[in-house]
Amino acid sequence: MKRFFSIFFIIWLVACSAKSEQLDLMDNYRPKKHGHHRSQKAKNRFKLSHPCPATGLEYGACPGYIIDHVIALDCGGIDDPSNMQWQTISEAKSKDKWERKACQF
Repeated sequence: MKRFFSIFFIIWLVACSAKSEQLDLMDNYRPKKHGHHRSQKAKNRFKLSHPCPATGLEYGACPGYIIDHVIALDCGGIDDPSNMQWQTISEAKSKDKWERKACQF
């Protein structure tokens, strides 16, 4: 019986490890609008170097602000912290309108 639980435990550890690696890979390939992928890891790295303007925190929600791509992904921008900025929600809506026209979404 002890041997059974030992084998079961090893199989369980291997399965959990594989699932964890799979979830890490999925962070970089999460489909969003228009078929482009946005990385949660890239957003988290951006927050570490650019704290929220509203709260000053490097994590969590940022009331009234969103993280925006300076050059939209649909316009050839990259999903990297170097291409991200904090924007108020109203500024982001305005920018999205002209980006849709300029990049022909």
